[in-house]
Amino acid sequence: MNRKSFLSALSCALLLAGCATEQRSSLTTVPRRIVTVNGTATEIVAALGLADRIVGVDVTSTYPEPVTRLPKVGHDRNVKAEGVISLQPDLVIGAENQLDAGVVGQLRSAGERVLLFPWQLSVEGAKSTIQRIADSLYVPDRAAALIATIEEDIQGLQPMAAAPKVLFIYARGAGSLMVAGNGTPMHRMIELAGGRNAMGDFDQFKPLTPEALVAADPDAILLFTSGLDGLQGVDGLLAVPGMAQTVAGRNKAFITMDGGMLSNFGPRVGKALVELNTRFRSLTPAP
Repeated sequence: MNRKSFLSALSCALLLAGCATEQRSSLTTVPRRIVTVNGTATEIVAALGLADRIVGVDVTSTYPEPVTRLPKVGHDRNVKAEGVISLQPDLVIGAENQLDAGVVGQLRSAGERVLLFPWQLSVEGAKSTIQRIADSLYVPDRAAALIATIEEDIQGLQPMAAAPKVLFIYARGAGSLMVAGNGTPMHRMIELAGGRNAMGDFDQFKPLTPEALVAADPDAILLFTSGLDGLQGVDGLLAVPGMAQTVAGRNKAFITMDGGMLSNFGPRVGKALVELNTRFRSLTPAP
């Protein structure tokens, strides 16, 4: 082989090696097929510009809208390993203490890569989660813009002369009303936006009773938009036993927000807090 032929062959070999290296790199960096089993994770992955890599979600993943058309693998707390595995993911992302440990074990035994992040109910926690997921997806630099947006958004929070008493109702129709206590995302959002939880004497959720509603006498009722829809609107909420005897009921001080925006503690947490803070400041003072 003459020198010219040798150099040409060497060049081709190096080119092919480079292509192979690039292909291997893509398989060990940004995953091509991601299943998210937590609404916060779904929102973050999409905000990082990787929505097209998501191939399956849990039923709490409702934002951004295109993910609602993806295959569902169950609720974040009752996901079945078989449904996830059938989607052939390169990565499964969920929250610690939500995805069942047995399911996590099954996924890992099947060779699936599983990332579990600590779901922290704070602005700093949201920023930390965004950075952690961005790092795990090999796009660490993309987190900076999302974090900067949160920091810019929360500058819109304004102090309040007095913290309104706010009651969050999780409504799944008139026959199923739960109220949020300590340790819930809604409790933390109410506090961070300048209010106080009217039902802060218990943990997590419990059924709403007329007696408890009247005793709490909230200044405002907070619901998911879907919750108010399930109650057939304002008239349905006013018909809840005890509601008419509260300050919130008399003033029709009902606040609705998108469920994911209010509870995810993801990229929209700053916007959610400012919106809630604005609504709190617009409440009619209690008589």
